[in-house]
Amino acid sequence: MKEEENKSRQIEWNAKRFLSKNNYLIQTDAVKNYLLPKMNYRKNLQWLTYAEEADILNVALFGFTAKAWREANPELAKKNNVRDFATINELTVLSNLESHNAQMIKEGKGKEERFKSLQEIAEYQLNVLNTAEQIKRIEICSNDLTASGALCVEESLRE
Repeated sequence: MKEEENKSRQIEWNAKRFLSKNNYLIQTDAVKNYLLPKMNYRKNLQWLTYAEEADILNVALFGFTAKAWREANPELAKKNNVRDFATINELTVLSNLESHNAQMIKEGKGKEERFKSLQEIAEYQLNVLNTAEQIKRIEICSNDLTASGALCVEESLRE
């Protein structure tokens, strides 16, 4: 039963990762159409704008840039990036942030204003999703009337 639950969570995680990758396309399109035309980057340096926008999201959600994560996790960074280790809830919020950021870019909002807004959105949405997940775990545990169910409820309350 536990194996089936883990398999289900992996499928859900993969779906969320897929969504965040797709929404990243929405953000990169906004960068290409609304930010790059205003900048004087040579063609070979335009990637900097994309990286800056990705890091705005990383810092708003995770609290650090991709480079900082790579430096702190050199072995993991050889084959992965920070988003590969995000929780399902973080991937959900990331997907939402990408859409919000793309819209704010289209509206011409500045980087600082967008970052502040994205940080507030990330904090709010993560709190809502994490609280709902904790309540769900408590409900599942409380349905188990055995002694292990009581321990499960205690552990859920501590998280």
